[in-house]
Amino acid sequence: MENALVTIIFMALVGAAIGGFTNYLAIKMLFRPHNAIYIKNWRLPFTPGLIPKRREELATQIGVTVNKYLLTPEVFQKKLFTEEMRNSVLDFAQKKVQSTVFTDDKTILQWLQIAGFGHLPNTIETKIDTVIENQFLNVKNTLSSTTINELLPEEMHQAIEKKIPEAVSYLLQRGEEYFLSPQGETTIKNMMDDFLVSKGSFGGMVQMFLGDSTSLVTKLQRELVKFINAPGTKILLISIFSNEWDKIKQQPAINFLKDIDFEPILSNIQSYAKRELAIESRLNQTINHYWPTGIDYANNELLPKLVDKGFAEAEKQLEQMLIRLNLEEVVREQVNSFPLQKLEEIVIGIANRELQMITILGAVLGGVIGIVQGLIVFLIN
Repeated sequence: MENALVTIIFMALVGAAIGGFTNYLAIKMLFRPHNAIYIKNWRLPFTPGLIPKRREELATQIGVTVNKYLLTPEVFQKKLFTEEMRNSVLDFAQKKVQSTVFTDDKTILQWLQIAGFGHLPNTIETKIDTVIENQFLNVKNTLSSTTINELLPEEMHQAIEKKIPEAVSYLLQRGEEYFLSPQGETTIKNMMDDFLVSKGSFGGMVQMFLGDSTSLVTKLQRELVKFINAPGTKILLISIFSNEWDKIKQQPAINFLKDIDFEPILSNIQSYAKRELAIESRLNQTINHYWPTGIDYANNELLPKLVDKGFAEAEKQLEQMLIRLNLEEVVREQVNSFPLQKLEEIVIGIANRELQMITILGAVLGGVIGIVQGLIVFLIN
């Protein structure tokens, strides 16, 4: 009886050791060895461990599971495109804009310098000079290659031609008034005296013969007035003016500007434009200076619309973005590249107590089986 008890205890201990060690070994073989072990060309069975051996399949299945069931477009929509998230983004944007853009700390020029556009004022002024110079050259080229007839619109041609008779009438009227005035009378007398003097002795003889030239001046005044008021005079002058205008129209406009030096004009226009625009001094003001109500507009109008538009576009493009992101492949690559030793530490660290219990359970079951075997041996003998 004593021998039987020793046998049963011995078999129980052996069974417990075998059961516990078997479970411990099975747990270890989930991860170890990490690589296959070869004896020459023969690979040792059960190497590498289960998880290293099936790592590629495991990574693929995890990727499929994550992509199809865990991180779906619906999940992202529920988590990202909520009213709470929208309000958080809007609140962040409003605070950021208020604290950085609409402040009195930085001028527009300083913002441009931060963005790498500090040279913008000089660039703008250079561009202004170039634009003005190009336009100036275009005007000169147009004046050089275009006649006045081509340059002026038809309405102006008609207006000028209509004004010629009026101008002639005005000149004749002013001429009559002048010749009948004391000043005109004096002018006629002086011209007559100068004419007679220029003729030498003959002129002196005529002057002695006529005596005082006042009566002759009066006659000349009357004749000049008759000539001015004669219908033919007006017609003649209108014809002369019209013919001259026709000749002028056929000439390039630049012919009337030959004596003008355009370089100082161009330089003055450029200087005036830059002086009036005052680009740098205008940029040396804050945004608040030009737009004092900008913060209210940004907070109440601009930013809410931008956030809503951004959320709408992001939600619309979410599925395509996830397709391009290819989460399945990303997860597969990450699982494949994750160190096995670290994975083993994580799993064992999380389930250490449960794994120990499995080992103990194996020992208990092995011990029970050993006791049962001992009893069977005892009964048989």
